[in-house]
Amino acid sequence: MATLGENLRKIRKAKKMTQAVLAQKSGVKQSVISDLETGNARNTGFVVELATALGVTAEELKKGVDTADLITSNVAAIKPNMAPVLSWVQAGVFTNVQAVDMSQVEEWLPLPDDCEDCFYLKVQGLSNYPTFHEGDYILVDPHVQYCDMQSGDLVVVRKHDDATFKRLVIETDGSRYLQALNPDFKPNIIPLDEECVFVGEVVDCIRFVYRAKKKPRKN
Repeated sequence: MATLGENLRKIRKAKKMTQAVLAQKSGVKQSVISDLETGNARNTGFVVELATALGVTAEELKKGVDTADLITSNVAAIKPNMAPVLSWVQAGVFTNVQAVDMSQVEEWLPLPDDCEDCFYLKVQGLSNYPTFHEGDYILVDPHVQYCDMQSGDLVVVRKHDDATFKRLVIETDGSRYLQALNPDFKPNIIPLDEECVFVGEVVDCIRFVYRAKKKPRKN
């Protein structure tokens, strides 16, 4: 008989839902979902929350269900994967995506297919203007290795509880530092030392020219 975790993973996959999206919909931490699916969870709570988010009953989640019954048409609706928009405070204490409490995330944006576990940060300030404007959303890939970075790559680095994104500069002698893209921004150069921790590479950016404010719906 399949375990709860096996059923959870099977139904989630049939629903074309990532762990991050399921965490968003259910309010259950992604790390808890991951532990349930791998059998590492110490308790099997949150069954009702997860079942509701998946569109099945708690009993179906516990005992399993024929995933063919979950497909209502021959052509499944294509829904984009979503990535969380993290705060710079969260980025400042970032260790991995699974450690982030997704129930605290208020905004999600579409995620490219080739960027698993990526997340967005909302640009603040003018340190990288005019290439990046305040309010832009940069997409960060945390799975890229720091040793693979090349001079000119844009990276997110945290130091203590602060995070920043700048251009990585690697000199011919091997020395490295961060540089703001805006030449008028001070300080323009940030030294890299042993207290700096690499978070990920900036791989994409979204800029909204206009976004209407959400209005309350009338009953």
